[in-house]
Order: sequence, then C-alpha cells, then structure tokens
Amino acid sequence: QVQLVESGGGLVQAGGSLRLSCAASGRAFTMYSMGWFRRAPGKDRDFVASISRTGSNSAYADSVKGRFTISRDNAKNTLYLQMNGLHPEDTAVYYCSAQTQYGLRYRPDSVREVEWNYWGQGTQVTVSS
Repeated sequence: QVQLVESGGGLVQAGGSLRLSCAASGRAFTMYSMGWFRRAPGKDRDFVASISRTGSNSAYADSVKGRFTISRDNAKNTLYLQMNGLHPEDTAVYYCSAQTQYGLRYRPDSVREVEWNYWGQGTQVTVSS
C-alpha cells in the first residue's frame, strides 16, 4: 500500500509560480515511479508529468513542457512539481500518483489513469487572468 498527500495548491496570477508537494508513506518510496495528473472543471483527469524511481528520467505533457518541472527527494519520501509561467488554463485539481504495476521499470509512456495504482486526494490550483 502507498498513501499520498498533496499540498501547495492555491490561487496565483497568470505568469506566477507554485510548487506542489506530495508526501508518500507505506511502501518504500524508491520502489516505484511517481506522477502528477490534473483534472480541470468538466474534464477528464489528464497526465502532467512522471518521474522514475531514481529521478534520473522524466516525461511531460506537451502543454506543460518547458514550464513545469517534476522532481523527487527520496530521502524525504516527497515528490514535487514546480510550476512556472502559469496560465489560466492550468487551473485544475492536481493529483499525485504512484505506479507499482510495472515493478521497478519506469514507463515514460504511462499517461493513462489505469496505469497508475495509487492516488492522493488532490490539491486545487487556480490561476487568475
């Protein structure tokens, strides 16, 4: 089992920055890949970014590439998402996720919800224009 708790959401003006955190507990943090998804009002939950167990590899949705950075601190069992240059269309509930179904292998093409096994409760990010 893996428990995930997000924090760091809030209200920010367009062009601003936020850093989201996700604290993990349960299964050893270094044993699974991590990811971020988001759900905008009235839309499906979409992939944002993912990162390998060691943090050496990552993947991003085209919509956030160059603006968002995913990272992890394995000593603190914490995942991060640094968001810069925020747009109003980035407004959404952001969820962190853990992937255990592929064992130790990192799958940068894992962009579907069904490929991720554990979820946090989400944190709201609102970007005003």
